[in-house]
Amino acid sequence: MPEAAASPISTHRLRFAGLAAACVAALVVVVGLVSRVSADQGMRTWTREQSIPTIGLAKVEGGGERQLVLPGDVQAFYTAPIHARVSGYLKRWYADIGAPVKAGQVLADIDTPDLDQQVLQARADLATAQANQSLAGTTSRRWEGLVAQDAVSRQEAEEKSGDLAAKTSLVNAARANLNRLLALESFKKITAPFDGVVTTRTTDIGQLITTGSPNDAALFTVADQRKLRIYVRVPQNYSALIQKGQTADLTVPEYAGQTFKAVVANSAQAVGAQSGAELVELQLDNADGRIKSGDYAQVTFRLSSPQTTTRVAVTAIQYRHSGPVVAIVGTDSHVKIRPVTISRDLGSSVEIGAGLAAGDRVVDNPPESLADGDLVRVAGASAQKAGA
Repeated sequence: MPEAAASPISTHRLRFAGLAAACVAALVVVVGLVSRVSADQGMRTWTREQSIPTIGLAKVEGGGERQLVLPGDVQAFYTAPIHARVSGYLKRWYADIGAPVKAGQVLADIDTPDLDQQVLQARADLATAQANQSLAGTTSRRWEGLVAQDAVSRQEAEEKSGDLAAKTSLVNAARANLNRLLALESFKKITAPFDGVVTTRTTDIGQLITTGSPNDAALFTVADQRKLRIYVRVPQNYSALIQKGQTADLTVPEYAGQTFKAVVANSAQAVGAQSGAELVELQLDNADGRIKSGDYAQVTFRLSSPQTTTRVAVTAIQYRHSGPVVAIVGTDSHVKIRPVTISRDLGSSVEIGAGLAAGDRVVDNPPESLADGDLVRVAGASAQKAGA
């Protein structure tokens, strides 16, 4: 009896244990399947995320004030190469290079023996012509008296009167010739045309001086450097931003770290066909004479950039068959390839005249495979740096 009673209980336990084992096995299988599916989905998500390129953004600047630095040609306000007007030999010079001179001051004397003889001959010719005129005048007056007495004909009297007029013309011609030679003789003294400084002297005592040849060299050069002219060639893109009366900073190598103020005085109002630039003249007061004529100078203009002009690093530019382009990241993190117009190459950066705004997010160093509509991930540090 005890064995018969225990048998049904053991069978029930065995069934329960089997059922429990089956449930555990089913649970293990389900958990395994779920884990595998989840792992596959995670792998696909990770693969998809890894396929999205991570890009950096380039800093975009636009508007505001900017600097335009250009080379300048410094010239004296007045510069006069002084040539000889008469031939001869240099007798003496009185001013060397660097000497300050006043207007009308004698710089040199020229010995002109040929011209002196021509003056003497002209004086003799004038005296002869005046003597002939006097004789013709006396003869004419006498014949007029004889005409009144009917001693000579009117024709003969008029001939004597005509001879007087011819002799008078010869006197005038001789006097004009003498005055011309005297005017030339006044050029024996080389004088300064205005107050200034002698910057060159290319002659010396005893040198033969000839005039009238194309290669006639200047004996002296006098420059008034109390005021200077600075000529700058401004590229066409910036010519509209340079206005008369605008100030600019000027620097020269001999005064490192110092700047001088120059003012825009004139512009050519035309763009050179070869240079593609407009010639602009600036003026600078130089009463102390610190800056010299012929100096090499750098002129810095402070310009207000148009709102349409932006600046971006040159590494953000791609050059394709259609021209330069940039990659713009939209708010949906998709890329838009946009063509741009480069107005000026600044070396490490370029100025964009059209196609880019200051608020655009531009991809820096875009890969060649980047295409329009691609999804990208913006690196956090680059996004903060670019102000995104």
